[in-house]
Amino acid sequence: MPQRPKLVLVGQLSVFPWVFEAAKRAGIDLILVPRGDDSAESAGRADAVVELLPLDIDEDPEGALSALADRYRREPFDGIMAGNERVVPFVARAAHELGLTGLTEEAAAVVRDKRSMRHRLLEAGLGLPGFVAIEDPDGWTDALALRFPVVVKPANGHSSLGVIRVDDKDCLEQAVARTWKLIETHHLGVADGPTPETGVLVEEYLDGPEVAAESLVHHGQVRVCGISWKGELAGPYFEETMFRAPAQLPTEILTAIEAEVIGAHHAFGITEGTTHTELRLVGGVRPVLLEMAARLGGGGFTHHLVHFSTGIDLAAEALRIHLGREPLCWREEPALVGHVAVYEVPVGSGGRMKQVHGLDSVRNDPQVDYVVQTVSPGELLLPYPDFSGYPAIVVSRHESDAAAVAYRAHLARTLHVEYEEQG
Repeated sequence: MPQRPKLVLVGQLSVFPWVFEAAKRAGIDLILVPRGDDSAESAGRADAVVELLPLDIDEDPEGALSALADRYRREPFDGIMAGNERVVPFVARAAHELGLTGLTEEAAAVVRDKRSMRHRLLEAGLGLPGFVAIEDPDGWTDALALRFPVVVKPANGHSSLGVIRVDDKDCLEQAVARTWKLIETHHLGVADGPTPETGVLVEEYLDGPEVAAESLVHHGQVRVCGISWKGELAGPYFEETMFRAPAQLPTEILTAIEAEVIGAHHAFGITEGTTHTELRLVGGVRPVLLEMAARLGGGGFTHHLVHFSTGIDLAAEALRIHLGREPLCWREEPALVGHVAVYEVPVGSGGRMKQVHGLDSVRNDPQVDYVVQTVSPGELLLPYPDFSGYPAIVVSRHESDAAAVAYRAHLARTLHVEYEEQG
């Protein structure tokens, strides 16, 4: 009987089931490097996990790499893949040193730094907003020459943490200071290498709806597997609450999105793996890239958006690529299967969570495939522009995009978070 391939999955939160289920479907064993906020009990129960390998990547990346290499020498594994944004550079370095498939360290550094992405897009002649990189809090005046409104964001942030729209010059200094404080509080960049370059990006606000593209890359060939609709996110903060797939857009706009995404992959030097790209449709028609992450989006729920709207088993294909294998969809044409929606319950005012009302009825709804609650009662949820997680995520399937829109409105009425009263 042939031996099952074994892959190290780094930092994938175990309550998000999609990658674990995909590994089980694909016959792949997982060695899970759990996140610091995951429990050993939950991580050990996840599908396809045969071993837990705790590594302190944030505080001791050199020690973590040494321990991983020791594990490889004792019993080689076949691949390694990042399960969250912060570990992307570590995984790229580990793949390089162990001779496994993955991002180059240079590409990993580019996609972890929005300043680097902007410069690469500029060099490639691709669309981008006007921007200024600020290297210290007192440098905020450099951005006064931009066209307002602008958006202030951490250079190496994630999940819309610290992203603030600023409508006039009088509010810019305060917004930059606030974002800088969040960078320090969340230690952004700590896993990006021994000398992480933290900083703030200020860029001109682009008016138009947002879309997201999920892609696979193998031997430099990029395939955009699915495009989802995120809607109008106007600020002042940019909390995501909804994805719908497939995006209902004219063919010429979908083609333009694909061209922009593929061009960005080449500009950033991404030749292997999976990516999650967010773009604005300026004027509703012209795609401009906001950022790209070299991982599955949304903790893995973007897999479900692609899998059940096109038939491509995105997470399983990502695992195959990181095992050095050709993805099956390279030889298969996708076909429209149905419409999928993801609803992220808004944090709202934040506080110590008491409960999420309405989840039981949603769990029993036949349209719903997943209800994932990531925060337990008593835990503190921070409101935007800070970020500490979504109270719950609901993934549902529908006969049409209109039905998905209606169900999103139903969930917005049905689900709400109750917080403990503050004395």
